[in-house]
Amino acid sequence: MGKTDFEKTAMRVSFVSIAVNIILSVFKLLAGIFADSAAMVSDAVHSASDVFSTIVVIIGIKISSKASDKNHPYGHERLECVAAIILSTILAVTGLGIGYTALMKIISGEYAALSIPGRLALVAAIVSIVMKEGMYWYTRISAKRIESGALMADAWHHRSDALSSVGAFIGIGGAMLGFPVLDTVASIVICFFIEKAAYDIFKDAVDKMVDKACDDELEEALKQCALSQEGVLGIDLLRTRVFGNKIYVDIEISADANETLREAHSIAEKVHESIEENFTKVKHIMVHVNPIE
Repeated sequence: MGKTDFEKTAMRVSFVSIAVNIILSVFKLLAGIFADSAAMVSDAVHSASDVFSTIVVIIGIKISSKASDKNHPYGHERLECVAAIILSTILAVTGLGIGYTALMKIISGEYAALSIPGRLALVAAIVSIVMKEGMYWYTRISAKRIESGALMADAWHHRSDALSSVGAFIGIGGAMLGFPVLDTVASIVICFFIEKAAYDIFKDAVDKMVDKACDDELEEALKQCALSQEGVLGIDLLRTRVFGNKIYVDIEISADANETLREAHSIAEKVHESIEENFTKVKHIMVHVNPIE
């Protein structure tokens, strides 16, 4: 997938995300006010904060899609990882905020004094769960298709919002049945889910920024691709590194020492072209030929 397709897909998904979050925020805020539900008002604020997160994604993807220039000859792909790290941090803070608030309510006993919310708040929670879970899958599928870490982070942000709404639903339903403590218990459980997602996103982004090698399966496939080219007698060295959502490859192949320079160069070109054609994530490959008697 070219940079234009990558950027177009990411922008489309991000703008859909912003539109959905704005609509949900207004709906949940009104439902929270009219149904006298503090949990739903808080959930509305959570959805509104997601608009900022998606803007971070847009900026990160926009910058990472820029072409190479004099000061950045290898491109800007790593800046998408920066966006993913920022989002994972926001996600982690959001989760901790939910957990801390719930824990303080349990310690203070505030949940016992909550007012009984109306049915509109329960309806708003259900609508939020369905829409945010739908946005999670829509964003996740798009993120996998274009291999975008920042977009995947935004997908998990949608999932965290859906989980937050599940907590609101349980809390509102529990309060209506006379068990307001369920809201706080559910929020603490949700906190752990959110923190796990934030950690996974953060780790994946950091791995892509510190030149982590590709997995063994991919490296073996690269070797087999090189060995299948006529004139390649062996693989002396293979190094790979993940660079944002792309891969850089350095490979040393063995060739007959009696080959002319032109013939050795032709063999290296075949290896180079074959790997680039068969592995679309490879952005750059360096092929070195070693003579073998």
